[in-house]
Amino acid sequence: MGAPEGHEGVFLDRAEPEVYAALAATAKAVTEAARRAGLDRGFVELVNLRVSQLNGCAFCLDLHHRRALKAGEDPRRLAVLSVWEETALFDERERAALALAESVTRLPPVEERRAVEADARRVLGDEAYGAVAWIAVTINAFNRVSITSQHPVV
Repeated sequence: MGAPEGHEGVFLDRAEPEVYAALAATAKAVTEAARRAGLDRGFVELVNLRVSQLNGCAFCLDLHHRRALKAGEDPRRLAVLSVWEETALFDERERAALALAESVTRLPPVEERRAVEADARRVLGDEAYGAVAWIAVTINAFNRVSITSQHPVV
């Protein structure tokens, strides 16, 4: 029920499939919120990838890298995503979203967090701000499931 033979961890998704299904349903609702906010799949995958980089989740990095490429994302931008602030390859909306996703993930001191949030709301608007924040919250949860489960990249 937990993990396949030879795997030392417990696959949380298999150990508690109902709980994992609820998380998957949340992800589906978040994807729909992003769509309503006008965020395309590539934009969403940039956020998923950046958060997964911060958390060091190999499984999610592999998955969302493939999804980003499928959505038409430029491999060059994906190659420099970890240092997005040092490039001119990301537009103002993407930069605001990436900064917000990093803030949601790292939870910096309150003054820094509020400044990032205010800038993201100004650039993105409230609907897209909410969608990006939920994307970050959700991928953080999936990262933790995959890291704790030791999901392999095969």
